[in-house]
Amino acid sequence: MRSDISVIAWDFDGVLNRNVVDRRFIWADTLESDLGIALDAFERGVFDASFLQVISGKRDIKTHLQDWLDRSGYLLDAGDLLDYWFAKDDLRDPFTCSLLEHLTSHDVVQVIATNNEDRRSSYIEHQSGFGSLVSQIFSSGRIKSAKPDTAFFVHVSDTLKVAPSEILLIDDSATNVRVAKALGWKGFHFTEETRLELASFLEL
Repeated sequence: MRSDISVIAWDFDGVLNRNVVDRRFIWADTLESDLGIALDAFERGVFDASFLQVISGKRDIKTHLQDWLDRSGYLLDAGDLLDYWFAKDDLRDPFTCSLLEHLTSHDVVQVIATNNEDRRSSYIEHQSGFGSLVSQIFSSGRIKSAKPDTAFFVHVSDTLKVAPSEILLIDDSATNVRVAKALGWKGFHFTEETRLELASFLEL
């Protein structure tokens, strides 16, 4: 393991959670057949301009979903939709999670640094079990700031009391990696093309 890294900050969706394939969230592949909700309508209505307020913890996702369901005429409770969404979206990546578990025997702190609101962050922490695998889960909903905002990265390094140069961000967003590196962090852009290079990058 590289001696110049004391903290690994794992992104969640697209890295530890393999729920993105060919740039689509595969949890929603059966949304229409299971719940009668058209995917294009869901994406337009839920992931609108106001969704940044949800991700950054300024608006509750359950309220956001219920408002959209009511406007769209779907006779479905937002809590039931969230339960479905979170369970279907729980797709642990065997490769990255095996690296995470392997690294627990090394002298490195591991955290999750994710753009998720608080309800899903709690699901990741408890139901998905990542709370027992990492030291801390830093989420945009809890920090009230989302990557790539510099405030997110500053919060992580300040909370951990670690110099930015000792922190490695592993993220599937090139923008997030670029901003982290500009702040002095190390970065690894995780993609389908680079995923098998991660172990050698970490000198494992």
